[in-house]
Amino acid sequence: MKLPGIRSMLFHSARFVAVLIIGQTLYFKFSGSEESKFIFSVLGMEPWGRYGLAVLETLCVLFLLIPRFVWFGALMGFNLMLGAVLSHFVFLGIVVQGDGGLLFFLALVVFSLSTYLLYVERKKIPYLNKYID
Repeated sequence: MKLPGIRSMLFHSARFVAVLIIGQTLYFKFSGSEESKFIFSVLGMEPWGRYGLAVLETLCVLFLLIPRFVWFGALMGFNLMLGAVLSHFVFLGIVVQGDGGLLFFLALVVFSLSTYLLYVERKKIPYLNKYID
């Protein structure tokens, strides 16, 4: 979809900010940082849940980078970050190991950006596009 000027910059900025945020957390998940181990231990998903989510987030990043599949990357990002936000609310709390709520804030940012990207790309979503004018 061709977007005029400022909308195009906003769209691409949203894509790449989401990619940067998700991408930088992948290192910590794959390397097994203490904070990641703590989070997934509290969730009862250490280590396989950590690896599984890291793989899903890697796929999300790849789909966000491919213009034809931005809608799918945004859908993945939306769902992954919804799970992260709910995990913070239910199990972890906003502040995890003294991070000042940074992980929670980043999850909210990616969730918001993914919601925006889904809205912009809504006509490209198969089976849903015929119901959207």
